[in-house]
Amino acid sequence: MNGAFRWFGAPVGECSVAIMESLTGTTTDQAPANPAATDDMLATQPVGYWCGLTHTAVTRHLRDAMARVDVTQPQYWVLNRVNGGPEAPTREEVVAQLTHLADGPHEIARAVDQLLHREWLRIGDGQRLHLTGSGEAARVRLRELATEVRAVVHQGISDEEYVAALKVLRRMVANVEGAGAPGHPF
Repeated sequence: MNGAFRWFGAPVGECSVAIMESLTGTTTDQAPANPAATDDMLATQPVGYWCGLTHTAVTRHLRDAMARVDVTQPQYWVLNRVNGGPEAPTREEVVAQLTHLADGPHEIARAVDQLLHREWLRIGDGQRLHLTGSGEAARVRLRELATEVRAVVHQGISDEEYVAALKVLRRMVANVEGAGAPGHPF
């Protein structure tokens, strides 16, 4: 038994299919990822595949839109972080807070350097980062751009559907990182 499911291997032709049987007795086949899966097949699709595909497509779309105005997504994150919070952050604080979002360990530090070079950021007392007037204007324009991109991504999706999807994803994370995960009994 693995968590709340029993795992079986069922030969199908020359392949093997993993079948999960929940303790309530319902069975759901975990099919291979299939971008052409019909609606009636979606319950069998691996969530990791679809989350990865969504992440890649949405991130690429946003980064392409930002590239057209010569800005990177990490630069946008830095502008927002420097703008938010009760106290202006230091470079080290910004790097520590945003590196987990970045594609590499040095990307946020580079974004800070680029924004300082562009004079969208300045270093003040206590080595704290502050937006310049140009930096704030850029942050506002980028927020508008991000809102436009979001509208494209969310086209045909109601706020209720979006919230429902996020609740499901949040629950899945809790299922594997919280109660029910190895080391975290029910």
